[in-house]
Amino acid sequence: MPKTTRWMDGVVSQRPSPGIQDLVGEALRHHQAGRLAEAERIYRQVLAVDPGHPDGLHLLGMVACQTGDADRAAELIRRAIAVKGDAASYHSNLGNVLESQGNLAEAGACYQRALLLRPELAEVHLNLGNIFRAQSEPATSLACYRRALALNPGLAEAAVAESRVLLLQGEFAAGWPGLERRWQTREFDTPMRAYPQPRWTGGPLASGRLLIWGEQGIGDEVMFASLIPDVLRTGTRCVLDCDARLKPLFARSFPEVDVVAGFDPASHPELEIAAQMPSGSLPGMFRNSVEAFAGTTSPYLVADPIARGRLRERYSDGRRLIGLAWHTKNRRTGRSRSIELTSLAPLFEVRGIRWVSLQYGDHDSLEEEAAAANVPLLVDREVDQLTDPDGFAAQIAAMDLAITIDNSTAHLAGALGVPAWVMLPFAPDWRWLLERDDSPWYPAVRLFRQTRLGDWGSVIEGVRSALDQT
Repeated sequence: MPKTTRWMDGVVSQRPSPGIQDLVGEALRHHQAGRLAEAERIYRQVLAVDPGHPDGLHLLGMVACQTGDADRAAELIRRAIAVKGDAASYHSNLGNVLESQGNLAEAGACYQRALLLRPELAEVHLNLGNIFRAQSEPATSLACYRRALALNPGLAEAAVAESRVLLLQGEFAAGWPGLERRWQTREFDTPMRAYPQPRWTGGPLASGRLLIWGEQGIGDEVMFASLIPDVLRTGTRCVLDCDARLKPLFARSFPEVDVVAGFDPASHPELEIAAQMPSGSLPGMFRNSVEAFAGTTSPYLVADPIARGRLRERYSDGRRLIGLAWHTKNRRTGRSRSIELTSLAPLFEVRGIRWVSLQYGDHDSLEEEAAAANVPLLVDREVDQLTDPDGFAAQIAAMDLAITIDNSTAHLAGALGVPAWVMLPFAPDWRWLLERDDSPWYPAVRLFRQTRLGDWGSVIEGVRSALDQT
């Protein structure tokens, strides 16, 4: 389910069953507290007495979706709608279920029916905007998000969604401010840090150092690290607090910076932290136009040269070395970004290539997947992409080319200056912008985009053609 999708859990039934409604209320309290098994037990008790009770059907459907049975969820909520078709929450939550299954058109129709019944529901405008965004209709999605904000200015998810569409369209100056509300959303992955030091305003510090602290995932930390050279050019001394797995790579790449992990300024007064800034807020200071990206240092990360040389020597057999990553387990967007390994078969027909797996995951499973697909893919058991990004960076640096989906491989390759071809879904993440086949974040990256929703065939055909020409 998309990150900003909002559920509606209100009880709407007006059936004259006060005893049953008391049970529904009790179950809903368990449901809202996350006690799904107990909530399900009581909902089933309600339906044993009244099989057509709409709230019981609807809320049991929500439990089914939350426990991974979307088909059952859709069936139950449709039964609730058949009994009480004027309940906006039923239509909205059916849209949630269908959206989680990738059925975007029908999900959008559900949200629109809910809004016909209750046009004042900001959360449903947000959900409908997500549908248009997933169908690569940014202007329409933007209108939905703005309508949601007009109805509920406090709906941070809508503000963040609006900002991401603006960034997708290259409207950087307009887009960055709304992204600052990411901390107020329900599912943002990084908690705000409560430091006594003030936020950095971008100017030189009279004394002391700036603490830059990482946020979100490995790929995000790598991308936002592209702003470290901009900070240093202001004459500001820095401490960079990053994911511990990135510390060796960042320390090598930014020798002028004190790179730490799990940092507590109070425990290290000698570093004289005078101001602080989350890394995801740096672009708003230095990347407010496409032209501002001309200052991007490329490459800005440096792989271990000894490890890179050792891997290069071990892999080399006279053919081009091309690394491949095809899957992400991201629970929100992984399905749209991932490609079945078997679908990449046309690439393996190109002669003169030694294919190396840059895919994270269990080595045995990766080898079994490659064997089942009859893919000539080297899985290096000495490299663990998840636990050792520094070793992974050396592996990427050993390649002549990386071909990858939108995941951390793309960010590391781009940051290392390794030529990388990134295969993007029809509705790409905001950082890849629209239409263009290059990236202002990473000059060494070339983008291959779906031309229709779910159509990886045209992307793979484009990559195959490019391989034939190089």
